[in-house]
Amino acid sequence: MLDLAGAVALLIWGLRMVKTGVGRAFGPRLRHWIASGTQNRIIALCLGLAATLALQSSTATALMTAGFAGSGYMSSAMAQAIMLGANVGTSLVTRFLAFDIHWLGPLLIAAGVAGFTCSATKPNKSIARAVLGLGLMLLSLKLLGQSTEPMRQSHVLQALMASLDAVPALAVVVAAALALAASSSLVVVLLVMSLAATGTVDSELSVVLVLGANVGGAIPPVLATMADGPLARRVTIGNLLVRLVGCVIVLPLATEATGLLSGLTDDPAALVIDAHLLVNIVLAGLMLPLLDPLSALMHRLLPLGQPTDDGPRHLDPGILDKPAMALAAAARETLRMGDRVSAMLKSNLEALQKNDSKRCDSLGAMDDEVDRLNHAIKLYIATLGGDALAQKDERRATEIVAYATNLEHIGDIIDKNLRELVEKKIKNQLSFSPEGAGEIEALYRATLENLRLAQSILVSHDDMLARQLVEAKVEIRRVEERSVANHLNRLRNGYLASVQTSSLHLDILRDLKRINAHIAAIAYPILSEGGSLLETRLVDEQALNQTHA
Repeated sequence: MLDLAGAVALLIWGLRMVKTGVGRAFGPRLRHWIASGTQNRIIALCLGLAATLALQSSTATALMTAGFAGSGYMSSAMAQAIMLGANVGTSLVTRFLAFDIHWLGPLLIAAGVAGFTCSATKPNKSIARAVLGLGLMLLSLKLLGQSTEPMRQSHVLQALMASLDAVPALAVVVAAALALAASSSLVVVLLVMSLAATGTVDSELSVVLVLGANVGGAIPPVLATMADGPLARRVTIGNLLVRLVGCVIVLPLATEATGLLSGLTDDPAALVIDAHLLVNIVLAGLMLPLLDPLSALMHRLLPLGQPTDDGPRHLDPGILDKPAMALAAAARETLRMGDRVSAMLKSNLEALQKNDSKRCDSLGAMDDEVDRLNHAIKLYIATLGGDALAQKDERRATEIVAYATNLEHIGDIIDKNLRELVEKKIKNQLSFSPEGAGEIEALYRATLENLRLAQSILVSHDDMLARQLVEAKVEIRRVEERSVANHLNRLRNGYLASVQTSSLHLDILRDLKRINAHIAAIAYPILSEGGSLLETRLVDEQALNQTHA
């Protein structure tokens, strides 16, 4: 049993390495292919199959597809077509791993280790990681065969298999639970294959266990999208429903199905793989024409309802053919994004003032929300199409995207820099000098005021407000320089609080200055358009020479 547990763990880990390696090396391209596979159902199915063959995981394909569907850029029917292809892709991966190529495992492991060690770039390291993971999977299959061989003589296991054989529904539940625990139906199907090869389970029970593994493999994506919106959950729950339907149809016919498969092969291990493959192929063939009714059913089960606070609220896909209205909606969503960044900055300041670590903990989730809004806004504007926009609308789209990008950068600075500095202050029980604390808090308040001004500029496009914001940025630089000078004076005078918090004080000033630079960026295109912005802050060289002369 220990050998079996180790072999299964190695299989799971190898699968994880392949999935993460391919995802890091080719993830953006795979996402692009999946997003483009919405022309018709056949193309969508083939893209789902190809993505799963690459990632070695239908769960990864499901989460990417749910992400696109959740953003409103893929219909529910097309998303379900991709998932049908992903289910077939998982079966084909199992078919490939079932071939007698165990000798290739050590070679792939050696090649993966050598490639990872010698590679200097992350893409190459990711590819080597995937090769190493595939080698570990092949090695684990060999270990699975060796560890399950003695089980043929185990009376306890024989009794357990007999009880499962007597109650097929229980066998389905057990296999589904194992697939859920492993986050993969592939792992359980390969385990069943090893048990069948040693005669531990008979052919009919093998088919039943495959059905359970197929259902259990659809549960992890459902759990992963529970916090997402209805559009995303329709994909994963619909896929689970499809697999349940397949299980309900085939389970009463398990004896007939086993007889049919036995006529195709007399190898018990091959029968398991063929059962997994045929179930998903037949299910794809049956469900492909029924995707519209399935989508309608999921729409009834999971209506859109009221928009949630942590997702886009104003990005209406129905007005994408009206650029002016779509850009106004994108601007409203960007203002919401700015409000979330402002809330992050306020929460960080309160954590700094009150030494409240709970407020620090909330910043990560808030930054994730800002990232999601930024991604949704960019995708929404990208669908307008640059060539079809008037020049004025194109400039407006560029301004919105640039402002959203700057807000996302500000969120990262707050979450990854200012948050860490505040947590360091709390952990080490440090206190700023009263003067230093006052200077930092004043800079926080000025930053918040500048962010409110930037929000107004995004709406009004006012030249005077833009000039005011740039002047405020210059004042921020002066305030930061004065604060640094005052802090150095306190250090020279030997103030203990200033000595202990010197690096924190200077780093916070630096990060707030960076944030203000991102905030002020909204003003530059407006001032440049009105001819109020100089190309450079450098003094003219000729005038400088005359001054020196």
